[in-house]
Amino acid sequence: MSVLIVVDTKNGEVKKSSLEAAQYGAKVAASIGGEAVALSLNASNAEVLGTVGVNKVLNVTDSSVSASDPQKVVAAIVAAANQVGAKVVVFAHDSTGKAVAPRLSAKSGAGLVTNVTSLPDTASGFVVSKNVFSGKAHAHVNILSDEKIVSILPNAFGLAAGEGSASVEDFAVDVSGISSGITVKAVKGGNSDVVPLPEAELVVSAGRGLKGPENWGMVEEMAGILGATTACSRPVADIGWRPHHEHVGQTGVAIRPNLYIAIGISGAIQHLAGVNGSKVIVVINKDPEAPFFKAADYGVVGDAFEVVPRLNEALRKFKAANG
Repeated sequence: MSVLIVVDTKNGEVKKSSLEAAQYGAKVAASIGGEAVALSLNASNAEVLGTVGVNKVLNVTDSSVSASDPQKVVAAIVAAANQVGAKVVVFAHDSTGKAVAPRLSAKSGAGLVTNVTSLPDTASGFVVSKNVFSGKAHAHVNILSDEKIVSILPNAFGLAAGEGSASVEDFAVDVSGISSGITVKAVKGGNSDVVPLPEAELVVSAGRGLKGPENWGMVEEMAGILGATTACSRPVADIGWRPHHEHVGQTGVAIRPNLYIAIGISGAIQHLAGVNGSKVIVVINKDPEAPFFKAADYGVVGDAFEVVPRLNEALRKFKAANG
């Protein structure tokens, strides 16, 4: 029995979240004695999937089959799964996974579990774990259907690429009869060199404590020094200081970086729900009673307008001294 991993791309290259999903899928295939096969969407470097254990890649080169049209992607997945005999389909729980996996589940009747944080326990079924109640508890779900779909929480497993190169073959699927009614007129986004928040290992975030959008320069400076992605609290996005795609929290983007630096954010429960999976949390706030300090690994009680510039200067000196 094969495991099929759905791989998305950014600027033609395999996304980090998809590499994590491929690594997960390869481990699942090994545990059930099957083959790990990836279905990639117009990837220029599909062979890199071999470094995380994928045996073969079916590369869709039809540009009309893209994440912007989930129904066509579903058709490609069904065709690929039938060709390789896959009973397990793995996604990254990113924008593509969120759009495509539920449609595939509805079409195929397969059981679906999202935001998975564990490899399946196959001793008594196919049991996977996921976070529930804003990360305060874990649910263990047994997928009873013959066909199974899981989407992997980004940064939940880490990425340990090794040696190897997957065989790549073009995969053609007939989507001419699929009319989704979707027309993409333009694609707009931020800096294509910036790591998306769900995939970011380093995140620098700020809230209303910065008093206005004109003061965000020191936050962006810190992010630039660290090679981090910037984020913000919901009120900041709601009043238009920062774009909504930077909003992290229960109603925004949930993240699990190795380091999360929160500047001038009080730490309301809704915000904590989206960042409490971070490996290390650093809080900078002048209010010693701010709730965020209870969740922080390290805290600095001080005015952000004094602390952040001094910290940036120290970071620059450290980086210069250590290459």
